[in-house]
Amino acid sequence: MPKKKEEKKQGNIMDLLLKKQQPTHLKKGKEVEAKIVSLSKKGVVFDVGAKAHAHLGELEVKEVSTYLPYLKIGDRIQARVISEESKNGFPVVSLRKFFEKGKWEILKEKKEKEEEIEVICGDYGKGGVFIDFMGIRGVIPKIQLMEPYIGSPEKLVHQKIKVKILEVDKEKNRLVVSQKASVLKISQKDLKKKFDAIKEGGTYKAKVLGASEFGVFCEVEGVEGLIHISEISWEKVSNAASFVTVGDTINTYVVEKNERDLKLNLSLKRLTPDPWKEIEKQYPKDKEVEGEVVRKEKYGYFVKLGPGVEGLIHISKLTGSENIKIGQKIKAFIERVSLKERRMSLVLPQKEKPVMYR
Repeated sequence: MPKKKEEKKQGNIMDLLLKKQQPTHLKKGKEVEAKIVSLSKKGVVFDVGAKAHAHLGELEVKEVSTYLPYLKIGDRIQARVISEESKNGFPVVSLRKFFEKGKWEILKEKKEKEEEIEVICGDYGKGGVFIDFMGIRGVIPKIQLMEPYIGSPEKLVHQKIKVKILEVDKEKNRLVVSQKASVLKISQKDLKKKFDAIKEGGTYKAKVLGASEFGVFCEVEGVEGLIHISEISWEKVSNAASFVTVGDTINTYVVEKNERDLKLNLSLKRLTPDPWKEIEKQYPKDKEVEGEVVRKEKYGYFVKLGPGVEGLIHISKLTGSENIKIGQKIKAFIERVSLKERRMSLVLPQKEKPVMYR
């Protein structure tokens, strides 16, 4: 290569290197990308590509304190230059645009990008573990926790953990997050595909994750589902946990798909015949039946006639001298049956049959 061309080439390379090394020219009002290099309650320092690092304006230092737990060194934020050079010799920038964007917008953007956020855990209640993000209160449902916390959620109190956002709604002041999605790197897009593949009315294998006073938590092909306590059995269920064992795989029926939450409403009882389907034929009016008294309510006694079938002896049909006890076997007559209401009224036999039975 000729000497002149070689010198010209080297000159061009040097020009590019020098140009690259030149500091960014700051101008008041200019929007710049600011990289956090120092972060504390006393202030925030940014690398904006200038000769000197830029500082956050004094008036905004107090405001940024709310965001400190959720910012970290290395984060890049859009800032606006408010002074090219302060009396102390460094540029001053404003994060007003970042603040005006709002906490809910930050959450919404984090959800769309499926990015993690760090939250501070609070007390545990019926809905799950309450959390705080920049002063916004949210919840981690118990089923969205990982071991050992799913068994002992109270251990999370005052802890900082990373989570992914499942639901964010400013109007309803609702924020739902998941520790499980963060730890297992679960993608909402992948979850949506799995959810869409499940059909309402279908029967699927479900893994039992846990039980509460209102039902059984399950996982069907990677999708969260709930068997409500009313869907466990055709009989009355008072303790959901007594019907399942955590870790077992059971057959479930998909009653409904919740598109908004990507969750399933499941059923166990719908996999077995409904005992009320032929109830009016099996238990016609005036038929004498025998059953077991299973519970007492303020309005009368319930008598179990068969699996999932109970009749009520209303208190108005009693004299008060019957001395009925739980577990007692008694005979009664069918007074009325309603398939629509799934109710059956019974009356006790009398020494002399009432006129209505003649």
